[in-house]
Amino acid sequence: MADIFPRRPVAALLALCLGGGLALGGCGGTDDAADGTVTLTFWDNNGGPTRTPLWEHIIAEFQQANPTIRVKYVGIPIAQAQQKYNTAVAAGGLPDVGGVSTAYVAELAAQKALVPLDDLVAGSPELNGKLVPGFVETLRNTVPDNKLYIVPQTGNMDTIWYRKDWFTKEGVAAPATWDAFFAAARKLTDSSRNRYGFTIRGGAGSSFQFIAEMYAYSGITTIFDEAGKSTVDDPRNVEALKKIVALYDKQTPKADVNNDFPKMVAQFVGGSIGMMHHNLGSYQDHVKAFGADNVGFAPLPPSPATGTYTIASNPVGGVAVFASGKHRDAARRFAAFVGSAAQNSYWTRNTGELPANTAVRDEAWISETPAGKALAILSDPKTKVVPLPYFLPEFNANVKADLEPIYQKVLLGQETVENFLARLAALLNEAHTKWRARQK
Repeated sequence: MADIFPRRPVAALLALCLGGGLALGGCGGTDDAADGTVTLTFWDNNGGPTRTPLWEHIIAEFQQANPTIRVKYVGIPIAQAQQKYNTAVAAGGLPDVGGVSTAYVAELAAQKALVPLDDLVAGSPELNGKLVPGFVETLRNTVPDNKLYIVPQTGNMDTIWYRKDWFTKEGVAAPATWDAFFAAARKLTDSSRNRYGFTIRGGAGSSFQFIAEMYAYSGITTIFDEAGKSTVDDPRNVEALKKIVALYDKQTPKADVNNDFPKMVAQFVGGSIGMMHHNLGSYQDHVKAFGADNVGFAPLPPSPATGTYTIASNPVGGVAVFASGKHRDAARRFAAFVGSAAQNSYWTRNTGELPANTAVRDEAWISETPAGKALAILSDPKTKVVPLPYFLPEFNANVKADLEPIYQKVLLGQETVENFLARLAALLNEAHTKWRARQK
């Protein structure tokens, strides 16, 4: 894979309303003042105690630099964000500007809800030529018209977080290979002491994790083959998922069948788990729990078949401007501000995610973090990235609402891995066939 992070030189008042308890139209940009000050409504698509304070800081900085613009913050839990946006499209209650990712940008763009931002990026000295090409390409490839509907803020990479102190005490090798990973899961498990080597995400959000694990293990580099058929049920992926599922209720807690992200992280930081698969975004949670010296970082190991890293693309997140907003110019200014090097540095330094602004890569702090190590892996020409088909409007529904409850049955031994993946392949094949027909 080419270097998607080319090196370049380094160049308040907050109105808070919680999205869950407020009508969708209730936070609209209707509070303009007689002195010409305008108010934007911003929806944070991952609101909560970790991210909300970061947005408070960025908004305060923006308002100081733009005294005629106020920003009203609405925090939406990540599990509800896509549904909130879809409901707001139908009800006419969208914000001026909001956090959006590749996981649902195609659906919003298809409904004409977003404003293309190609000209904004091209005309901004802070953004033009200074955004990670791979992130921009991913965003463009997600939508049929190849336009840029998001100013990218962050990317991510699947990660195995592990307890260095446990590994050292037990004399266990770091999970740098799949054999080492499975051996560590066995060695670190002592159910009599409520200690387990690994935690499986069996509840909401499980689909993206087992897909990443399968392709990392199998080394298959495309979701669809040249004939347009899904590869998810390839025998190599079947083998991989069988190995992961076999950990459940042996090297993982039985309660994992219902694990969503908060429960999974709570178990890990609670001290009963040796390894957890998530992404870079939870780094600060682990540091707070154990201290930086005890938090180990490893990518999902290289494929035994190919010897190379095969990484499923994580969603690229950023800020979108909504077509129904009354103050598009102010909203565009906010989106550009969020994408600037200074704000991107602040955000990624506090979240652990990958910066979208290439200037941040040259800052001294990043080389010492898991994000810096992830950048090196993603920049290695040998690394293969598997683009997930976010361009399919049905993709999220296929892998989440349709399949995640069945994955729980797989963990419980009530459904076979073969049947489960064949079912997922059939859904993806149907969605891909419809998509290709629409392109004609």
